[in-house]
Amino acid sequence: MGNDRTMPSVPPARSRNWLTDVYHFFLHKPDIPTLVRFNSDEERENYSQRIMQRLELDVHRYVILNIHQIGINLPVKYVFEELMKWDGDATCWPNHLAQVNRINGGLDAIRLYPFGWRRYPFNRKNGFLGLHYIPLFNLNARRIQEIPDPNEMDNARYLLYDCTGGYPIGIFSMYARSGIASQGEVEPAQVFLVVGFNFYGREDWSKKRLVHGFWEGIHNRVTSNVMNRFKQLCEWRFDQIQNKGRF
Repeated sequence: MGNDRTMPSVPPARSRNWLTDVYHFFLHKPDIPTLVRFNSDEERENYSQRIMQRLELDVHRYVILNIHQIGINLPVKYVFEELMKWDGDATCWPNHLAQVNRINGGLDAIRLYPFGWRRYPFNRKNGFLGLHYIPLFNLNARRIQEIPDPNEMDNARYLLYDCTGGYPIGIFSMYARSGIASQGEVEPAQVFLVVGFNFYGREDWSKKRLVHGFWEGIHNRVTSNVMNRFKQLCEWRFDQIQNKGRF
């Protein structure tokens, strides 16, 4: 997914509260579209096979499979180091709406809490209408590949999580690799965000059009904004480092 944008001169604006989270991540239309669209069952099958090959993970059992991609004008190593810093920084993540808590300060186990709530409001004990959303996500690392596999040629690194709690029951991955010219990727680093799940763990719910519509309207807009802001932050920070070295 190439573009001719130059490095931005400013970082993305920091979100200050849940209202600015809504503005920056839900209402704002991202500059670069990131959703990888499947135009046919064969195309989805092709991506599923590629995920199987890369992550050694079968995603066929997930009705909902969303893949987002963005190119970043930086070395892959630097970009992945930025991914490893993920802690809910309010420049790239709606941390007031979905607060990130790194268990023991690491990336092996992460909890996300809606509005930072650690318990249900109004003295509720068992969620709302039988649906549990605290924590919103439980992310438990299945594999963190910090050093590229010597057998691979594209410098790939990634974080792969099993995801439970709240509504997504499945997998979550942040993946970075070198650009592939034959696929029209001009930026040195390509970042992917992959989510596969069945709504509340139920395949029949996930096939309902309303569920798909909700997911497309909410998750994909937020994810695109997250990735656009991450690209802007990475390129701005790197530009600052380069500028300091010139004086």
